[in-house]
Amino acid sequence: MAGPDPGLARRFQRRFLAVRPLRSLPWPELEQNLRTAPDSALLRDILHQTILHPVCVKYPPSTTYRRCFLTELIKKHESTAAEPLDELYDTLADVLKEEESTQCYKSYFLPTGDCVTLSESTAMVSGGTTGLITWDAALHLAEWAVGNPEVFSDRTVLELGSGTGFTGIAICKTCQPKTYVFSDCHHRVLRQLAENIRLNGFVPEPGATWGIQTEPQGQEVEAKNCQKLKLVVAELDWGSVTEKQLVGLQPDVVIAADVVYDPEITVALTGMLQKLSSCRADRAAPKVFFASTIRNPDTYQLFQAELDKVGIRWQIIPAHSNNNFLYDVQPNVTILQLFI
Repeated sequence: MAGPDPGLARRFQRRFLAVRPLRSLPWPELEQNLRTAPDSALLRDILHQTILHPVCVKYPPSTTYRRCFLTELIKKHESTAAEPLDELYDTLADVLKEEESTQCYKSYFLPTGDCVTLSESTAMVSGGTTGLITWDAALHLAEWAVGNPEVFSDRTVLELGSGTGFTGIAICKTCQPKTYVFSDCHHRVLRQLAENIRLNGFVPEPGATWGIQTEPQGQEVEAKNCQKLKLVVAELDWGSVTEKQLVGLQPDVVIAADVVYDPEITVALTGMLQKLSSCRADRAAPKVFFASTIRNPDTYQLFQAELDKVGIRWQIIPAHSNNNFLYDVQPNVTILQLFI
């Protein structure tokens, strides 16, 4: 008789800490294992790799998510002849005592074993912006970047619409850029972004290229990483940014994830790319990569039409086969390389 799957607890762990939809967790494999060998040891292992894991204890997902997860885990346990596991019920009792917060954490393990942890809003739209949560296109772009570190190594990278900062933090931890400029236009997003950068052991430059001022850095901030790269958090409004401001950045690489979602901002976005192209002087054109979740084909086609109109060529980057962050893969995410 085959024993329990030793990798099952780890698969639960990665999906759980990343707060992927509960339906995407490997429940069928767990049921199969419990039918084969109704043993509480596997359930205890899953509990300690998820709810009781040190990362979860320090940076917990939302109370609702943890409660629903534990309820499902208890159901699986009770459907077997496994020995009682009081620890499951005690842990659920502790979670039920907690008050729900408007903020929660998501954590993603990198191939290096390091972790990217983000503080996010529990609401899809919060404070008038969708920039306080991580979207799937950011995971796809980070997945591609981690597999192609040479694109970013020793380069100055400008990220448009950084949101919670997942893609940039993953690149900074794995691809050794020289300078990384996180940018967004919403002040609440920028504050959250600076917090997430510090949460992951990096120290943003005090002040920024323009606009937002990050909090002054004192002795209380101790970077966990040996920080050789320069990190900047900048306010960047595509509609009003000037060529002079863009000249000050001089990026070698420009990236963006899930910025093509609203027809009204598409013209401003392509206009900014035009400015970026015309202000580079004698420098080589930056390499540009955009990841988009195609929710509305008309909006996506409008973006491509605007690119064609201003003479920006584009090509689709082939899908990657890595699976570090994408546990319930969305097939409607496309990565384009733009030639400005």
